[in-house]
Amino acid sequence: MKFGTKAIHAGVKPDPVSGAIMTPIYQTSTYVQEAPGKHKGYEYARTQNPTRDALQKSLAAIENGKYGICFSSGLAAMDAIIKLLKSGDEIIATNDLYGGSYRLITKVFGQFGIKAHFIDMFDPCAISKYVNKNTKFVMIETPTNPMLNIIDIKAVVKEANKHKLKVIVDNTFASPYLQNPLDMGADIVWHSCTKYLGGHSDVVMGAVITKSKSLADKLYFIQNAAGAVPGPQDCFLMLRGIKTLHLRVQRSCENAKKVAEYLKSNKKVSKVYWPGFKDHKGHKIAKKQMNNYGGMVSFDLKNNKFSSAKKVLSGTKLFALAESLGGVESLIGHPASMTHASIPKADRMKVGLTDSLIRLSVGVEDVNDLIEDLGKALSKL
Repeated sequence: MKFGTKAIHAGVKPDPVSGAIMTPIYQTSTYVQEAPGKHKGYEYARTQNPTRDALQKSLAAIENGKYGICFSSGLAAMDAIIKLLKSGDEIIATNDLYGGSYRLITKVFGQFGIKAHFIDMFDPCAISKYVNKNTKFVMIETPTNPMLNIIDIKAVVKEANKHKLKVIVDNTFASPYLQNPLDMGADIVWHSCTKYLGGHSDVVMGAVITKSKSLADKLYFIQNAAGAVPGPQDCFLMLRGIKTLHLRVQRSCENAKKVAEYLKSNKKVSKVYWPGFKDHKGHKIAKKQMNNYGGMVSFDLKNNKFSSAKKVLSGTKLFALAESLGGVESLIGHPASMTHASIPKADRMKVGLTDSLIRLSVGVEDVNDLIEDLGKALSKL
């Protein structure tokens, strides 16, 4: 079954009672049992909900996995993954990652004895330098946030397998439409579904997908035991969003290409980060492991001043200044003070995340209007 068909039909069946083509919102906290322990598969809504079940099946299908587990946010999903570890265990993670992920690993789980090494993974062989008897996971984002670096998933998996390590991939930026890490050997893929999967900036959710029953069983246990589950209304909205995922992401990719090309030609801009450029360091890998280059574009200004970035950030009309990404509307953001503020400046600067770097989430509007909007903002410099 092709992706567009799976996005619309996988995991979803007409309601057996009414025939409704859309999965109903089962807005209930508990379920009546015929006798103690005798029920129709549902006991309590934290543990199971039919709307959530349909969504989890859909997510598993579009990521070519077998098991989907939903959580109340992307960070709640990541939290559940790290809870697979115990005190003293170690993680090797890419050094260019979402600030919230860095904060969760270092500030929350760090105090429970879980240690992380943040490294440059352009050369996957570098992973082996940090492996010891306590290492359990290799965690990566690709494309990375916000520098849009590309990590070779198959090469990381090959290196990790030498040491019997699990590979965890944050696939939020690419979405399942552009990239399927499980097909490349990853053990777990996770998403901030808030972004491209939902696509309309109206729901917060996370998800974990795997092919492994043993990992899924542990994650289902954590989902139920910790209770960070999404409500049925949110699950309904996510199911709705997934149905147009392929259409939205395709349009975003097309728009991002033109926006990136415009920025590269603008004299006020020093660098443009977009994997579709042939001179991008990870272009060849992106071409190999992705179906397109994504709707995210980051760029830096020639004078490298935060004051100049502020003028651009406040000068757009269509690009809304806001955190998040992946919605139908275009967003503009300042990673250093917004999404990545929790990362120390010295660490940010090592990966090129300067105070003047601007990140764009290119939406599905008319691209000529978007380019005009950016041009007017940049002309104020």
